[in-house]
Amino acid sequence: MKSYLCAIGTANPPHAYPQLQIADFMAQALQLEEQETRKLKALYRVSGIEQRHTVLPDYGRENGNYDFYPNTPGLEPFPTVGQRMQVFQETALPLSVAAAQDCLRQLPQVPVDSITHLITVSCTGMYAPGLDIELVQALGLSAQVQRTCVYFMGCYAAFNALKAADAICRADAHARVLIVCTELCTLHFQKHPESDHLVSNALFADGSAAVLVSAQPLSDLTLRVEAFHCDLAPSGQKEMAWHINDFGFEMTLSSYVPALIKQGIGQLTQKLLQKLNLSLEEVPHFAIHPGGRKILEVIEHALHLTREDNRHAYAVLRQFGNMSSATVLFVLKSLWLELQPQQQNEPILSFAFGPGLTLESMLLTVHHV
Repeated sequence: MKSYLCAIGTANPPHAYPQLQIADFMAQALQLEEQETRKLKALYRVSGIEQRHTVLPDYGRENGNYDFYPNTPGLEPFPTVGQRMQVFQETALPLSVAAAQDCLRQLPQVPVDSITHLITVSCTGMYAPGLDIELVQALGLSAQVQRTCVYFMGCYAAFNALKAADAICRADAHARVLIVCTELCTLHFQKHPESDHLVSNALFADGSAAVLVSAQPLSDLTLRVEAFHCDLAPSGQKEMAWHINDFGFEMTLSSYVPALIKQGIGQLTQKLLQKLNLSLEEVPHFAIHPGGRKILEVIEHALHLTREDNRHAYAVLRQFGNMSSATVLFVLKSLWLELQPQQQNEPILSFAFGPGLTLESMLLTVHHV
């Protein structure tokens, strides 16, 4: 028995700001001198990002007009974890509902009370009773829906949710699993001048994506799950990390991460494709998590891909930035919108990366009925 991705929905907060406008906020917040400000703006210009969405309007305002951050030099007292989690609890639900409804609107023949499982994913906020229970109530799901939460796994967490959904669907022919990935990364801005923090501040954004996975295809065009493969690069354990500290969740994102991914991506791809006796040359479609422009470039070099092969990842990075776990589903949706019925059985190769250093891969095929 197989599982099928039947629809993907996405949503973003209403505040969308150009990348260089966000750089102005960061320069003010970090109290940078003129030369440091020029370097910061150069970093933002080469990021491959044109705009990002956020639940906080402050990133598009000048000092003195902030709602969340203090209107003081250096933004002191800097917001605590508790203050940031309060905003998460206020804003994650409406964003998640919007993504889920965007997904379910594509399947009007599927009653919401027929959904058997709900998997919620986030590494940027948590509370209890949590987002999962609030989604059950807001969407009108059955009170008996089986709930699973995937927390704090970072950018690859959608793959863990998809693996769980696949296992559920393979075990139950009547299963319908709704996955909702919601990340509010901009709540966790850190005003440290170290390069790791500067890079993180330049990349991450807010967004939500939802996907309905079923044991049966529920629409004419679906994506059939064929295989997963995961690997670890322990040498990168300290190069990408995510810690809860007093003033938010702090991301470590070293400049060595692209090189580590480049070293491991070939073997990861080979082992995944071996499961289905495929060669890379037989794969026409790619949905790669855009962890950053450099990561996309090193994967292209390692796998001999073109920028055109990777166009969906670049488009999502350009329009939305890195939204952690939700991002790869945005990329898959972008690819899906181009698919045609005559591409039946064509394979799709997807990757995501995160703390560990974890390398996740997935192989899908186009399924048309």
